Amino acid sequence: MPKKLVLATRNSGKIIEFRRILEELAPGEIELIGVDQFPNLIDVEETGTTFEENSLLKARYTTRATGLPAIADDSGLCVDALDGAPGIFSARWAGKHGDDQANLQKVLDQLKDVPDGKRGAYFLCVTSLVLPDGREHVAEGRFEGSILRAAIGTNGFGYDPIFQPEGLAISSAQMSAEDKDLVSHRGKSLRAIAPHVIHLLSTLR
Repeated sequence: MPKKLVLATRNSGKIIEFRRILEELAPGEIELIGVDQFPNLIDVEETGTTFEENSLLKARYTTRATGLPAIADDSGLCVDALDGAPGIFSARWAGKHGDDQANLQKVLDQLKDVPDGKRGAYFLCVTSLVLPDGREHVAEGRFEGSILRAAIGTNGFGYDPIFQPEGLAISSAQMSAEDKDLVSHRGKSLRAIAPHVIHLLSTLR
């Protein structure tokens, strides 16, 4: 029987991505459940000052509320010319949480006078696993690149259309899901934590 693991997000793009990567790494071993299967769960307020704090807040709450192991991530875009912003505020950079188009347009507007050589950026993802017995593990992944001058591509979500991965001539929204999984911040973070997920879940009765 596969071990149940709750993914603490309502973002359908993240759910698809996490499920695809976990199935690749541990086929048939983990049943990934979205929080939509627990209608009484609230959306955790991200009051942390770092990606790690927010990731742990979400995973700890989900474990307490469901009694099941939970995995959560917090991720965002960090732009050099904006001193690391939007950072932990990436999902609500334009004011409304989850308005991808408004968020990326605000970044483009803020960088309109920044020359090409100064548009460096990276995505950062911190993934946390929390077990009902209190054990925890955290892993981090980075995706280096730069900010384009206009959105391009229809794959992915969030800031993908304006992010050009290092060493590539396309945006991350032009990458296939499989290629992106290999190099993305979320893919790296999940691959780093996956052995710990598999091991720790195997120790649960």
